[in-house]
Amino acid sequence: MTLNITGNTFLLRVAVAIILLMHSIPGMFNNGINDFGRFYLNEIGFAPIGIPIAWAIKLSHVAAAVCLLFNRFVKPASIITIFILISGIILVHFKEGWFVVGGGRNGAEFNFLLIFVLITFIFPNGLKKGSGK
Repeated sequence: MTLNITGNTFLLRVAVAIILLMHSIPGMFNNGINDFGRFYLNEIGFAPIGIPIAWAIKLSHVAAAVCLLFNRFVKPASIITIFILISGIILVHFKEGWFVVGGGRNGAEFNFLLIFVLITFIFPNGLKKGSGK
């Protein structure tokens, strides 16, 4: 398998892959994933499976990043990641408001942008009505 550097989505795929990796890998080594599962997910009602859910989320981010980098299984990886991002908005970010920084803290705006970038990967030619003729 080789890194696919062609196509009009290559730069966006690399950027999103880096974001997903940086949002996942550090937590694997600094206990962040376990803390998120134990102290957040378990506390909001996912006990006793908060930690496995947290790991599933972060491992899916790593898998999605690999898919984006190698331009393989991009649509399913994007759909799964969109589901996770929407869940994150509902469970974590919505109560913090819109802004990530500046006017607020930990808001939904960044997830919103990532969702639409991922939608672009699902529909790289845009949304066309009918057969496109």
